[in-house]
Amino acid sequence: MLVIRRDLVEAIVEHARRDHPDEACGVVAGPSPDRPERFVPMLNAARSPTFYEFESGDLLRLYREMDGNDEVPAVVYHSHTATEAYPSRTDVSYAGEPEAHYVLVSTREPDTHEFRSYRIVDGEVTEEPVTIVESYGE
Repeated sequence: MLVIRRDLVEAIVEHARRDHPDEACGVVAGPSPDRPERFVPMLNAARSPTFYEFESGDLLRLYREMDGNDEVPAVVYHSHTATEAYPSRTDVSYAGEPEAHYVLVSTREPDTHEFRSYRIVDGEVTEEPVTIVESYGE
């Protein structure tokens, strides 16, 4: 199950809307896969409505940053602009973080959005429930 703060969900959805009609992508880093904390919007180097690709230099810098902060990619997110929020074959083939939550946001409808989360391990896709909270109880 993905437990995520409302402000992070809103930031992800806003990024997806802002980059529409191209797919948006990014990461939410945190101290563990179950504690997404730091929103990191990324540039879709493909600049495509049907495909996303992290810019390799930006991704390298992000991983160095996360290493320095003792963080992991808790959430890897991207948007689908014309289809449902379900991982494509390409999405599954690129999923290289077995501990991460893979969040997809569909912006195909102008007034609503889908926000769904998956675990993708060894090519197997498993949808998981999403619980949105105001804050993480300490």
